[in-house]
Amino acid sequence: HRDLHKEYRRQRQMCIRDRGGILAGTEMTRTHALNHPRSWLLSGSQPPGVAAAQKAAIEVLMNEPEHHARLWENTNYFRKELQSMGFDTGDSETPIIPVMCGESSTAKAMTQALGEEGVMAGAIVFPMVARDKARIRTQMSAGLSRQDLDDVLACFEKVGPQIGVI
Repeated sequence: HRDLHKEYRRQRQMCIRDRGGILAGTEMTRTHALNHPRSWLLSGSQPPGVAAAQKAAIEVLMNEPEHHARLWENTNYFRKELQSMGFDTGDSETPIIPVMCGESSTAKAMTQALGEEGVMAGAIVFPMVARDKARIRTQMSAGLSRQDLDDVLACFEKVGPQIGVI
């Protein structure tokens, strides 16, 4: 239960923050980070417009649950279709679905080929990930239609064999 609570807090911070990052470590590391970095000591609060936008986003999520449901429908559909084509989607359980490529050069080539098909997809390469864990980062949205997803999937299906990912 405690680990789930910490993970929830981390995810919430990643979703709601307007700048910055996340730090994980011992209590001593946390205390040091809170009391020594100039960027934390001298930073002001977030701009009022950012706070208002965050509040409005939370209100939409609370009052219009169909967006959350649609996000997960899109996520589950896209992941299942990628896997059925033979792509390795790693172990992500979030709407950020990796397409594992192995070497950085493979991920970069796949990004280039997808771009030529009109699909913008970012390569996550070493040193952001281990040398043999490069990937394409896809991110689902509730605003995508089934046709949008199918169009992108068709591009992955075309490019994957060309690059040697499937």
